Amino acid sequence: MVGLFAGIGGLELGLGVHGWSTELLCEIDSGARAVLSAHFPDVEVHQDVTRLRALPTGTELVAAGFPCQDLSQAGRTAGITGTRSGLVDEVFRLVRRRRGPRWLLIENVPFMLQLGRGQAMRHITSALEGLGYMWAYRVVDARAFGLPQRRLRVLMLASRTEDPRPVLFGADAGPHDIGDPRIDPCGFYWTEGVRGLGWAVNAVPTLKGGSGLGIASPPAVRLPSGEIVTPGIVDAERLQGFSRDWTAPALAAPGVRPGHRWKLVGNAVSVRMATWVGGRLADPSGDVVLEEQDALSGQRWPTAAWGRAGTAYRVPVSTWPIHAPYEDLRWFLEDAQLLSARATAGFLRRAGRGTLRFPPGFLADVQNHLLRMGGSPREAA
Repeated sequence: MVGLFAGIGGLELGLGVHGWSTELLCEIDSGARAVLSAHFPDVEVHQDVTRLRALPTGTELVAAGFPCQDLSQAGRTAGITGTRSGLVDEVFRLVRRRRGPRWLLIENVPFMLQLGRGQAMRHITSALEGLGYMWAYRVVDARAFGLPQRRLRVLMLASRTEDPRPVLFGADAGPHDIGDPRIDPCGFYWTEGVRGLGWAVNAVPTLKGGSGLGIASPPAVRLPSGEIVTPGIVDAERLQGFSRDWTAPALAAPGVRPGHRWKLVGNAVSVRMATWVGGRLADPSGDVVLEEQDALSGQRWPTAAWGRAGTAYRVPVSTWPIHAPYEDLRWFLEDAQLLSARATAGFLRRAGRGTLRFPPGFLADVQNHLLRMGGSPREAA
């Protein structure tokens, strides 16, 4: 396999569990390249996908978690033609030159399904069909694989010789409620409070990459005791399925600050999600329930669909393909720190200005945490 826009190797690491051997990696971020070189020492790492002339002979799978900055709600939302997300066309260029590997695996954020009234998806599916590929995609939640992070991602699989539908749609466990907010830790974004919260029971909301200046943006967790903590970088790595200090080699790259590790983790593909795809590729057994309904009816693209030859069909599956044994969020807070009085007061000020409804007892816990941290209620006024 080949990994394009490889990040810190989440797709490659997960697929490797099921026998896929990475022959080439491509990643523009210097910190991420340092991580890849440390953990994939025998693999050639290229810097610029636009300068990559061809895929290695014998490539059977191309994995591409192409940049999501132009597609995400948190990014610029310039669309598929944006300077970053438009790089997906480089994937199609390389695939065309190699006359089509057996599998093409694309990963990105769910917002791409509705951006520009579906323009991004129409661009990608049209390109795939022009290359002779049948495609399928599914939005999948990382919590399905036991990780306490509410992280939804689009997994798109395409092939010229195989049917991708049994791989993505052959397993469906159905939606699943996790935890009880009265007795379990709850994650939220302390940097929000006016328009959103990202509230998640026994999970953290989607880990973010932080600012372009390398400033970390970790979520917060309200513990059952009422204390408010923020996960550390090691906790974040584990919440993505990586081993502790996986991103530490990034600090060897010139100019990389410690906060840049948060960007690398926030932009990564969950290893367990990739491992699930690898397992399905190895054994795509299961019942596939297909609903022959045109998915391109002027609405946003559905949670799951497949298509070929210019026609797309929605598929009635959930974002939970399996229910793996769930791991309590408290087990992932080894490196956590108490949220500072300043940050706590800032959150309370924003909460007071907005009109959000908060879970019962939540604001009282935050106010009590402010007092425990030595803050004053006047700071939050």
